[in-house]
Amino acid sequence: MKKALFISALLILASCHQEEKNGWFNAAKAKEYFSAVEEICKKDNGMLWGENLYGPVMYVDGSSRTLYTNAQDRDGLLKEKEGIYSGILPKERIIANNVIEFGGTKFAMVPLPDREDRYRLVTRTVHSLFHCFQDRHGLKPSTFSTRHLNEKNARLYLKLEWKALTNAISTTGEARNQAIRDALVFRGARRELFPEAIADENKFENYEGLTTFTYIKLCTSGPEEIRTRTLEYLDRIYQNNSYVWVYGFVHGALYATLLNDKDFDFRQIKTSDFDLGQATREAYGITLPEVCRDVAGSLAFNYDIQSIRNEETEREALINENTRRIVTTFSEKPVVTINMESPNFSFEPEDIDYLDTLGTLYEKLRVSDNWGRLAVDNGGALLTNDLRTLRVSARDFLIERNHISGAGWHLILNDGWHAQQRDDGNYTIIKQ
Repeated sequence: MKKALFISALLILASCHQEEKNGWFNAAKAKEYFSAVEEICKKDNGMLWGENLYGPVMYVDGSSRTLYTNAQDRDGLLKEKEGIYSGILPKERIIANNVIEFGGTKFAMVPLPDREDRYRLVTRTVHSLFHCFQDRHGLKPSTFSTRHLNEKNARLYLKLEWKALTNAISTTGEARNQAIRDALVFRGARRELFPEAIADENKFENYEGLTTFTYIKLCTSGPEEIRTRTLEYLDRIYQNNSYVWVYGFVHGALYATLLNDKDFDFRQIKTSDFDLGQATREAYGITLPEVCRDVAGSLAFNYDIQSIRNEETEREALINENTRRIVTTFSEKPVVTINMESPNFSFEPEDIDYLDTLGTLYEKLRVSDNWGRLAVDNGGALLTNDLRTLRVSARDFLIERNHISGAGWHLILNDGWHAQQRDDGNYTIIKQ
């Protein structure tokens, strides 16, 4: 059965490392950033996608849930002062860098970072505004799965494709054309192995990759900075132990950057599964072999395939070690179990380690829910694949009124909740 990675992709973009109220952000700051983003969108003025992307924006503090918007909601829930609207986001609403309907109005929701970072906040805002654009134009995909990217051969071909795309973006002329052809051969070889995943790959690359490209293009000074920012992002993603939930964010942006250099008209993208690789092949006049796997093997030696194999061998050993540690930590030793009701997850893609049937390990994590707020800074937390149950180690377990802590984490419980110890030594967070 397919995993609904579309939902997970939204969660990946949730606000990061927030616990106490953001002291740096207020209505005046909100007005400043609304103006800055409006100016960015006005400068583009629809040249990229056919319309000005600016619209209703909502900045949200993940801990206090205070929100600021640039527009009144249709139902009049927000309070206006000097052109800025404010309110409180109900605790059952998930905070994510995406579209939210609030008070009968659709807003581009933007989680606030824990400290001021202008580039980060303006790009998050354009990111969410572009998701609003996709929502308006029927470009928001249905559920999709790219779990095949945990398969060894899929990862090998993906890494080879990334190396070739890096060469393509960093060069010009015939060298670029050759690198693009190589990338498309590796792409084709992977898709010959996993033909059932082609549409899903396209959906992920379009939904998040085009979003990444859009905010980088609109928030940078020109082609050179676009290439630099995109390749820096690729470097971060490349280090992940799993690409299932993250690859699309950068992969689509790589192809979009190449298309942009050919003055590609992005307005012609009318479906959520548009093939950016195919469009790049056409834009650069690339001819591919009838069967890409027939030539991918020999091309791989030009991209140091042995070093990639070594990386994958190390990854497999690391996963095996992590799996043993996780089984010991979360199955054989006392743990604290927390059931998810209406969670708001906050984490970075780099902190995710997908472990198949065991679930997903988050090295660092922030979660708020009806029971309170959990911060994990070390030691990890294991979330089941159905997103319903979270476990942390009960090592160094300590209770001080509504504050519970353990090795590498702490939990602040809301009124009416407590930790109950079971006969086996494990704990469960329950409502009194």
